[in-house]
Amino acid sequence: MLNAEQRRRAYLSAMQVVAWLPRVALPFAAPSRPETLQPVEVEVELAPVAAPLEPVAAPEPVAPAAPAVAAVAAERPSAELARAALVSPPAKPALVADSPEAEAAPAPVERQAPPRFALQLLRAGACLLLVELPTGEPFQSRDPAYLLLKDLLRAAGLPSSPQLVGEPVRWPLMKRGSLDQGPQAALEYVQGFVAAQLEQEPSVCLWLVGLPAVRFAGEADAEAFNRELQVDGLGLAWALPGLELLMDEPERKAELWRAMRRTMRRWNTVNE
Repeated sequence: MLNAEQRRRAYLSAMQVVAWLPRVALPFAAPSRPETLQPVEVEVELAPVAAPLEPVAAPEPVAPAAPAVAAVAAERPSAELARAALVSPPAKPALVADSPEAEAAPAPVERQAPPRFALQLLRAGACLLLVELPTGEPFQSRDPAYLLLKDLLRAAGLPSSPQLVGEPVRWPLMKRGSLDQGPQAALEYVQGFVAAQLEQEPSVCLWLVGLPAVRFAGEADAEAFNRELQVDGLGLAWALPGLELLMDEPERKAELWRAMRRTMRRWNTVNE
């Protein structure tokens, strides 16, 4: 078994330390040899002094050399720039917001998601009705929504058995494809469809029953319920809440009845 001093010397030998002096007395260490504490004298050999050299006249500078070196230095960056211009195309300058080029740059147009609705066009006497289909399917004779519509027509003094006009309008027209079927396209399609029917047979008042009918034919929203609208190309229209909404919220029927009493004079005059 190596003692502490032998282990210490083994570590120093591994680190290639020939001589060392501890800062404090080490326990169990052997006493230092006196010769190791003596300062080491270093002999410095002085180089012999050489004889002074005679001064030599400096050669006169050659004038054309400097311009030649400067010309080479000047041509090097220009050649590097020319080589870089051939390799990479010039970068386009950024457009400033107030510049004419920035104003002329077309902005990306976000395509809106197509709305989803189903509308049925009907005719009852002198009125044309654009009605939202609550289930998306054509009316059946015993549907609660259809029975409510018959009650509204009867209360308005119109025939309670309206005639179907064409097939239901379902939007979007296509499930896939690149055709724009956003809200604006839906509005133009519905208005064009109703206008074509009005050209064949005019009506005194156009009923818009349900929010999709009010929005995509009358260009209005739910705030227009129970009000009359003047729509370009379609004439006079009357906005009504949807049949399903009237069944879910029966308190709306009172306000609808008051609005009907103000509006029904338009078609009752024609019937007389």
